[in-house]
Amino acid sequence: MSESGGLLESLKRLTGTLLAIVQTRLELLASELEEERLRIREMFFYGSIVLFFFGMAVMLLTVFIVVAFWDSYRLQVLGGMTILFLVAGLLAGVALRRVARERSRLFSSSLAELDNDRDLLDRHHE
Repeated sequence: MSESGGLLESLKRLTGTLLAIVQTRLELLASELEEERLRIREMFFYGSIVLFFFGMAVMLLTVFIVVAFWDSYRLQVLGGMTILFLVAGLLAGVALRRVARERSRLFSSSLAELDNDRDLLDRHHE
């Protein structure tokens, strides 16, 4: 009777330990998700501000250059500025595609901790 009681108690402790490990990993995962969400929100906010002010600067620079050459080369300047902006947009699109294809580091801490847990369990069973 004491053997089955000891075995049952051991299984209860093992279950409790496994549940505690799962809870800790889920809390870490939730923390990483929250950090990533806040980071993305902040990046979007500052990115929007940067795009607005750079857009205004480019627009005003274009108007300035066109007005400076209004009497003699206005059509050539407009065509040149159009080509310049088109090339810049294409280069930015290529860079965006490259960044979008890169692997995200999301959940890297959680995955590393789960690997550590698996290694510890494997060593414990040997």
